[in-house]
Amino acid sequence: MTVSQVRRDGGTIAYEVHGAGPLVVLSHGMGENRRSFRHLIPLLVRAGYRVASVDVRGHGDSSAHWPSYAPAEVGADLLAVVRALGCSATLVGSSSSAAAVVFAAADAPDLVDGVVQVSPFVAPPSPNLVMRVAQAVVLRSPRLFGMFHRTLFPCDRPADDAAYRKEMVAGLRGRMAAVRGVIEPVEPHWTAQAAAVRQPVLVLMGTKDPDFTDPGAEARAARRQFATAEARMINDSGHYPHADRPAETAAQLVDFLAVVSRA
Repeated sequence: MTVSQVRRDGGTIAYEVHGAGPLVVLSHGMGENRRSFRHLIPLLVRAGYRVASVDVRGHGDSSAHWPSYAPAEVGADLLAVVRALGCSATLVGSSSSAAAVVFAAADAPDLVDGVVQVSPFVAPPSPNLVMRVAQAVVLRSPRLFGMFHRTLFPCDRPADDAAYRKEMVAGLRGRMAAVRGVIEPVEPHWTAQAAAVRQPVLVLMGTKDPDFTDPGAEARAARRQFATAEARMINDSGHYPHADRPAETAAQLVDFLAVVSRA
């Protein structure tokens, strides 16, 4: 495995590339790293795609400390990776990164062929006081974040999930400011940018995603933000369908990428 770096104002962004063909760029959610997509990448490569998996700023092998972790900045990082690879791409953003890919698509339509939001948050969460206190504690402790992360797999977990989580938690030491930063409320919200997106858009959501009272309703709400979009559900999947249902997720992505190629 070769890890590449692209320099940005404030640090470097790490990514790795697999396969050959049309480019797909994968961007993970808060606290994770590019290995979140370890089960999805081989399936996309087998289907004929070149896949770049990115460590979001502050995470993984990217620089630890940044002045901002706002989704617009993460989106600009993804565009820097696309430029470094010399072609346009479909951007896939999971959880917090689902906002970033919208900013990227609106800012550089010549570089973004299509957009996939995996488990997007349409409205900022509004937890009660007890939940806010619990969240504040969890987002300052790698160990507690790892325990929380486990709850996002309500149906099945990958066979290597425990090993991945152990590695993830170890990598978060000294980086919890980034975990908090990627979900900190900022303006404009991604929904304010969505109307400017003219590329094909796919919203993917697990039917059992514990982050939402009604995952299907959240997926439809996300779809309605765009001029042209569709929403698809992954059955018996939690917040990370690319991890707990990689084959089903890959099938949906490959189907969507065929639509992108015709657009």
